Amino acid sequence: MDMEVMLGRKTLREVLKSSVNEEESSGDQREDAGRWHFYLRMEEDTDFRVRFSSLCFITDHVGFHGTIKSSPSDFVVTEIDEQGQLVNKATNEWISKVLPEPNNFAKKTKLDFQNLSFKEGSNQEVNIVTGCSYDDQNLTDIKTDESASEKEVMEKNDGTSKGKEEKVDVLGNLLDEKTNELLNHFACDIKEKWNSKTELIGSSPEFSLGRILDKNQRAILHSAVRQKFPFLITVGKNSEIVVKPNLEYKELCHLVSEEEAFDFFKYLDARKENSKFTFKPDTNKDHRKAVHHFVNKKFGNLVETKSFPELSYNAGNPNVAITVRFREKTHKHRKRSLFECRDQKVIYTAFTLRKENLEMFEALGFLAIKLGVIPSDFSYAGLKDKKAITYQAMVVRKVTPERLKNIEKEIEKKRMNVFNIRSVDDSLRLGQLKGNHFDITIRNLRNQINDSSNLRERILEAIENVKNKGFVNYYGPQRFGMGRKVHTDQIGLALLKSEMVEAVKLFLTPEDLDDPVNRAKKYFLQTEDAKGTLSLMPEFKVRERALLESLHRFGMTEEGCIQAWFSFPHSMRIFYVHAYSSKIWNEAVSYRFATYGSRVVEGDLVSLDEDVDDEHFTNSKVHLVTEEEESANTYAIHQVVLPVLGYNIQYPKNKIGQWYQEILSRDGLQTCRFKVPTLKLNVPGCYRQILKHPRNVSYQLMEEHETDVKTEGSHVDEATLSLLLSFDLDASCYATVCLREIMKHDF
Repeated sequence: MDMEVMLGRKTLREVLKSSVNEEESSGDQREDAGRWHFYLRMEEDTDFRVRFSSLCFITDHVGFHGTIKSSPSDFVVTEIDEQGQLVNKATNEWISKVLPEPNNFAKKTKLDFQNLSFKEGSNQEVNIVTGCSYDDQNLTDIKTDESASEKEVMEKNDGTSKGKEEKVDVLGNLLDEKTNELLNHFACDIKEKWNSKTELIGSSPEFSLGRILDKNQRAILHSAVRQKFPFLITVGKNSEIVVKPNLEYKELCHLVSEEEAFDFFKYLDARKENSKFTFKPDTNKDHRKAVHHFVNKKFGNLVETKSFPELSYNAGNPNVAITVRFREKTHKHRKRSLFECRDQKVIYTAFTLRKENLEMFEALGFLAIKLGVIPSDFSYAGLKDKKAITYQAMVVRKVTPERLKNIEKEIEKKRMNVFNIRSVDDSLRLGQLKGNHFDITIRNLRNQINDSSNLRERILEAIENVKNKGFVNYYGPQRFGMGRKVHTDQIGLALLKSEMVEAVKLFLTPEDLDDPVNRAKKYFLQTEDAKGTLSLMPEFKVRERALLESLHRFGMTEEGCIQAWFSFPHSMRIFYVHAYSSKIWNEAVSYRFATYGSRVVEGDLVSLDEDVDDEHFTNSKVHLVTEEEESANTYAIHQVVLPVLGYNIQYPKNKIGQWYQEILSRDGLQTCRFKVPTLKLNVPGCYRQILKHPRNVSYQLMEEHETDVKTEGSHVDEATLSLLLSFDLDASCYATVCLREIMKHDF
């Protein structure tokens, strides 16, 4: 990204007066603001909305030109953990000493609810996890996305790296050859009778796997049988495992397709919070009534059903689909099996993720697929740049260190690596870091236009100035998706106003590019055909595909769009709302400096905690400056904070507080409580210091030689300067904003 933009030298006040209706400041305030060297750029987006971003410079050096992010290796970001250590440093905590054992497999994600009792008053245990082929030849050839992780783990546990047949034949590793063969014959007999419409005469047939004394081994066998044969159930009788036909599965197959029956039992087994299952649209009211009756009779203690009309252009004959969802808090009332009680402690695995030129949410989507979990099972302390090499701490739920270690080779193809893998007790939360360390290379250095001073002196002057005086602590442009038609803050505003359909359309707005992703988005906005758009959307666009799959299931209605947003993890949903709050904060700090300059005035908010390195300090640590404190110059400008919007913040008691109220009114949020109950979003807000300083700054100038061919047989070397710059920033500070202050131009 070449930094060729020169800034105008109008005062910030002149521009803001045209966009914000403000009272005249006193002559002293105007004079004080003028002493600060405020420069600005009015940036017009492709949607013709005029925006202001990163308006102020607070230092008075000239700056210089240069190119950043010529390649990802020119911008290396490394998290600093709460202990002050770089997360890319090797640790000795990797628990490779823990050998893979069968009981590790028993703790995988899909086994959290394997002994779920569906039949009231019965000890029969139903767990339909994966499908299988029903002909004898392929009974062992099972491979679905949902079950891949368990099968691969079993292969590792067995110490083998053999072909596909052995990888997926879990029962072959658990049962002796004869028992396994008899089990296959029993399963085939059941299916043949069902397929031939032959009724099972007499009592329900059974097949015993024998007595298994080890309870962990029993748990694995229960799961493995039900994974391989979804039309069977397993019953525990003391230490014996007995296999029987799943009569409820057969009964449901009389009402819906076998594919739907399989998916329905898989949904029941997964028990994902807030998830829903929808049967295929059905115009027959009596048939829908029969399905309602079946589900409520058999599983009414777990789920409830409702019918919703599906989008259809044939208004005279609308399709209606039955949607099933779990009853709230049912898991607290049902009887838990011994195995569930033993295994209710969730596994957490911490690791360091290295990624290169990859968006973080795309990286998480890919990891989730490979590990057989969902993106919301990952937690992290902060978001990281795309066009960079980044190192960050991560924690994933329900995945063992061994399982994560096993996918190392696969994820290297996506320019990702994982290391420092270890077991931990809990997940991470946003902001749970001390800061970030940056190693940045700025290439092709040169003077500003019409500046004839020594370039090396200009660079030294700029770095020292920002070290001593700091920079305005703006949220960086990458938080808003700058350069795109739709910015993340626009989506956040739509969510805050509960405009769910509009938010979906904004998310799927295409850029003016002719590539598969944008062609798919254009098609959707023209047709609202989610299914057709899915066929056009590339596989690597994980977020877009998740949203479209949900829209295909629930429809492009207000309720359907709410469900579509739930296809995103909570951290991603709230990211858009935070983006809106961040945009308003950027505008507020610019207005604050234009109005009062460097003085701390009555009604300002200041932080009483001198050692603030993030935004998470409470109202009790924020003080409202009095008239007497202003007169006595009690506080310095670096102590001033401004609120980031939320329901639990106070506003300054001066013109800045009035400005906040005007902006909320402008955006239609006068009555907003910064809670979106339908999406389970609560935004308490926080406070952010208006100035920050880089720490541990070091730099080195290098000459890079380029050869220009002048005439045939002769050449001359031209040397250009590059700057290697390293520094640390507190959590939630942006290196691009610090660089902007140093170099004196926008990105």
